[in-house]
Amino acid sequence: MKPTDTTPTNTDRSKDGRRTTFKSILLLAFLGLAVFGYLRFGDDLTLDNLANRESALRDYRDRSPILVIGISLAIYVAVTGLSLPGATGLTLAFGWFFGFWQGLLLVSFASTAGATLAFLFSRFLLRDTIQSRFGDRLRKFNEALKREGSFYLFTLRLIPVIPFFVINLVMGLTPIRTWTFWWVSQVGMLAGTVVFVYAGSTVPNLSTLAEQGVKGILSPQLLIALVLLGLFPITVKRIMNRIRRHRHLA
Repeated sequence: MKPTDTTPTNTDRSKDGRRTTFKSILLLAFLGLAVFGYLRFGDDLTLDNLANRESALRDYRDRSPILVIGISLAIYVAVTGLSLPGATGLTLAFGWFFGFWQGLLLVSFASTAGATLAFLFSRFLLRDTIQSRFGDRLRKFNEALKREGSFYLFTLRLIPVIPFFVINLVMGLTPIRTWTFWWVSQVGMLAGTVVFVYAGSTVPNLSTLAEQGVKGILSPQLLIALVLLGLFPITVKRIMNRIRRHRHLA
């Protein structure tokens, strides 16, 4: 029996070259779109501009609620999916504009959808190249993520030391499944989403927030929520450490 020849053929090399070129073009297009979006719409989404249009925005929302919700969701998904700055400000704005419960529902799903888009962009454009170049060095890391990827992602979502957009892009390079990434992100980001949407919902109007800054929305309830948000990751981390110890002992 003759050994199988695994040497890449010219056709294989040609296909790999075309695939790499295609991914490079998509990556450049993605970066270009992100820069264009920031330069074109960054100023329009500032707090001062929104405050100046507050009355008109609320009137339009009352006349066309479904359309406004659709546009708002598209904007939030685009900002998070393209890893643009401003997600925190948008979360506050959703709480102010839609109220707590509706804002919470919209932000929770829009932020997760945007994070998953960034995750998929990273996976499609970058993962094969990174894994082929550093596969040996990443083997143990990949194996650990296959076993406990959801735990690591959940911990990162609860303890926001690393910016969320970095987590989205890095996780796209790993073997973690898309569905796992979605639901863990949805649950893990919920605590922070609750606090920021609530903070936005307490804003009487955007002019107050623009003039007075954060102190314009500070209240005893919000301060308690912020303290709980700070304590929550520590509590969860201790619980997770106990769970891990029990799993290793079992």
